[in-house]
Amino acid sequence: MPEKELTTPKPKADPSAEPLLKVEGLVKHFPITKGLLRRQVGAVQAVDGLTFDVLPGETLGVVGESGCGKSTMGRLITRLLEPTGGKIEFEGKDITHLGVGAMRPMRRDVQMIFQDPYSSLNPRHTVGTIVSAPYKLQGITPEGGVKQAVQATLERVGLNPEHYNRYPHEFSGGQRQRIGIARALALSPKLVVADEPVSALDVSIQAQVVNLLDDLQQELGLTYVIIAHDLSVIRHVSDRIAVMYLGKIVELTDRKSLYESPMHPYTTALLSAVPVPDPRRKSAKSGRILLKGDVPSPINPPSGCRFRTRCWKATDICASEEPPLLALKTGHRVACHHPENAPDQAPGSTGKLASASDAVSSTTSKGSAASKGAATSKGSAASKGSSTQKGSASPKGSSTPKEGESE
Repeated sequence: MPEKELTTPKPKADPSAEPLLKVEGLVKHFPITKGLLRRQVGAVQAVDGLTFDVLPGETLGVVGESGCGKSTMGRLITRLLEPTGGKIEFEGKDITHLGVGAMRPMRRDVQMIFQDPYSSLNPRHTVGTIVSAPYKLQGITPEGGVKQAVQATLERVGLNPEHYNRYPHEFSGGQRQRIGIARALALSPKLVVADEPVSALDVSIQAQVVNLLDDLQQELGLTYVIIAHDLSVIRHVSDRIAVMYLGKIVELTDRKSLYESPMHPYTTALLSAVPVPDPRRKSAKSGRILLKGDVPSPINPPSGCRFRTRCWKATDICASEEPPLLALKTGHRVACHHPENAPDQAPGSTGKLASASDAVSSTTSKGSAASKGAATSKGSAASKGSSTQKGSASPKGSSTPKEGESE
């Protein structure tokens, strides 16, 4: 989705304010059991040591490949999942291991918008029943009655109040997502976690929903944690952005710094895959980086830096020591021994790992007019058959991206 300027300047969060949400060392491991006695033989390390905070009125965007733990993180901070370790504080109160009864009052202030607008709504319930459920569960009777409050909420998210008695199957995907947003906003929460709220929608509908979230934030003073794949959407809505890889945050900074001067090699690869709507750059993919291979298994992640198996800068220290998430610039934290656009954190480690030479399958230097596959791994000048005749097979190692390699 192309970036769109907001008509009203987005209010900035006060950096001196106390964090609304504070997460320290958050861990979630899903046990793997085997045999009749269901003995644990391993664990899926979905989230492994996340530390961040969210200020009141701020939007934190979270990006990363599928399976990196983004959705699990969202369910942990809303306490839909029980953490294995770490600490979650909301408004200074530790909610890490609160029971169902103790969490009930907190549900008014922490809500979630789910990814799939089709499966997240009960097909047997009317819109009025769905959006009024939070009032009934919390035992709240709003002024003017529940029906009037629900109809006002529907109107606020761009739906007709007359839709109160309709069922979910009578709405389009974008309208269903608006119903999910209305349900989340019914009790005027302080924090909303949106798990890929536009990924299942058409591009034109995506723009409507994203602009709706912006408008609601300005109107109600909401704080968002938005999880998404689309870097253009994240750039449009976020104040700060966290990049996740295999259960860990590898970079955390403000929007401008991330897009103009990324430090982690993984972030650089992600940003290079963002399409640029410029016909003049159609034939030259400037700076495109295609990562080779898949994300390692979270059951048995690599030692040291988890990105080292796909990183072209990996050295010996990357395999032996896990890089901490350090602030290399003001407000710019990165977990890398050899960051981009910053001083090397391990200048003494010069021995390249064997996987580093094969980490990137194809790149094209900025401004070059090389054809696809002109730059291949292990320093070859051109892939064999890069200038093939019409109708011949594509050369091995060409720069045609494979789904999931860099997004």
